[in-house]
Amino acid sequence: MTIVIHHNPDCGTSRNALELIRNSGETPVIIDYLTTGWTREYLLALFAAADLSPREALRTSKSPADELGLTDPNISDDKLLDAMVAHPVLVNRPIVCSPLGVKLCRPSETVLDLLPR
Repeated sequence: MTIVIHHNPDCGTSRNALELIRNSGETPVIIDYLTTGWTREYLLALFAAADLSPREALRTSKSPADELGLTDPNISDDKLLDAMVAHPVLVNRPIVCSPLGVKLCRPSETVLDLLPR
């Protein structure tokens, strides 16, 4: 089973989700999205698979979302996506993909739904 985690090594929730995946016996593909960045197309596909809107995926704490004016509810999804591509930290994490689905795994235990039993 291939599991992919979009991971921020500085995030405790992301580290916990990664540990849960590894403890299940799986060896995930780890994407350090702060280093690799995002493309608009990839984010659209990822959010569609996770049934998330860009607004729902926006990280508002410990990110520049407020100072960039992105917490204003009138900001369009297009503007949010542009900002997420320019500032990868704006995407909440971890987002995990497995054959069982795609989820924003906050809290980290949410990842258990995506792992083999």
